[in-house]
Amino acid sequence: MLDSDSQYTQLRWLLTIAGFVLYVVDIGTDVALALRYVGEKQYVGAGLTLLFVLAGLLVSQIFSFAWYRDDMKDGLTNPDGRGTVAGISTGVLIVLHVFGMGVVSRYYHLLKRGFKVTSMTPKCSTAEERREEHYFLFCLAADLSMLKLFEAFLESAPQLLLQLYIVLDHKEGSLMQYLSMVFSFFNIAWALVDYRRCLRRSLPLIKEMPSGLPTAIYLLYKLCTITSHILSYSLLLILSSYSSVALVLLWLLMTTFTHLLHTNFCSSKGLELIYQAVVGVILTFTFFNVKGQDTKVLMTIYYIFNFLINVTAPVLLALLKPEQQTLLLVVGCLIGGGSVLGLGSLILYYLYLHPREKSCEADEVDGMGKETKSMRRMRIFLQP
Repeated sequence: MLDSDSQYTQLRWLLTIAGFVLYVVDIGTDVALALRYVGEKQYVGAGLTLLFVLAGLLVSQIFSFAWYRDDMKDGLTNPDGRGTVAGISTGVLIVLHVFGMGVVSRYYHLLKRGFKVTSMTPKCSTAEERREEHYFLFCLAADLSMLKLFEAFLESAPQLLLQLYIVLDHKEGSLMQYLSMVFSFFNIAWALVDYRRCLRRSLPLIKEMPSGLPTAIYLLYKLCTITSHILSYSLLLILSSYSSVALVLLWLLMTTFTHLLHTNFCSSKGLELIYQAVVGVILTFTFFNVKGQDTKVLMTIYYIFNFLINVTAPVLLALLKPEQQTLLLVVGCLIGGGSVLGLGSLILYYLYLHPREKSCEADEVDGMGKETKSMRRMRIFLQP
């Protein structure tokens, strides 16, 4: 009998549905907000809102299609060399991804196959077959979690910053703006935890992140540091809209840094450059271990720089725009509290709660001697 950690359970299946609903609602509220801006003749706000939605969709479709093609060429996952994957031909895949339905098709495939596996009784298959089916489902979920992470930082995080800046600058906001920010926030939170747990679970020699307190502390660390950083960026934008140029330069710096690390995540050079640009965006908002190596020094430098931005933004606003005193008091307290709580949670998590690698077993697990391309993506992509 499979232990609970090795099973793609009915609870995990239900959580996949919840993740899909959140994904759709987050995009839907942003599109609805863009249409509202158009109705109010705020064309800049509408354009930027749609730009972030399209950026997240475009990049996630590119990687989704590329990974489908990789799986078709993989001798382990497709030993017969069939021109289909998940029962879908290449032509249909192209159409689905052109119309932005690549991630939706992955959700459909995972939910359909997951329902069959979670409903399977022990008499229907051998223990080895069930083990392989559950492991395959975790691989599908891991690919999906990576795509969701890309989408969260290309769409939800910039969207949260944009709408927060507009609301703070105008000192008022509509219901749709608040809904957009709330769902963007929850989508980021969900993507972070889902990515972390799925990837760790999908690699046999990596210990899964325990649920409960470790997951809560990790989520608190990420959300507090990201939120305080986004608030700092919003203050800089209120100080001057030209601060957006500084954010673009920061993204270019982070992208260049990623490029200099010579990452090897993708199967082609063009995709690798896109991946490095995406990682540059992620690094603009939070720390991300690009190479899967020990990063204590890099993480320390990153969060010192992060902290300096969080201190500089309120100070500059206080000096250059003293009339914004009320806004500064409220947002400054949130930035300070978020920074302290986030960094405290970071230290607590990595000192006491971070799961360590499992020791290698004497005998290699049957069927896992070779690496599928999906497993390789997860191994390279996994943070320590």
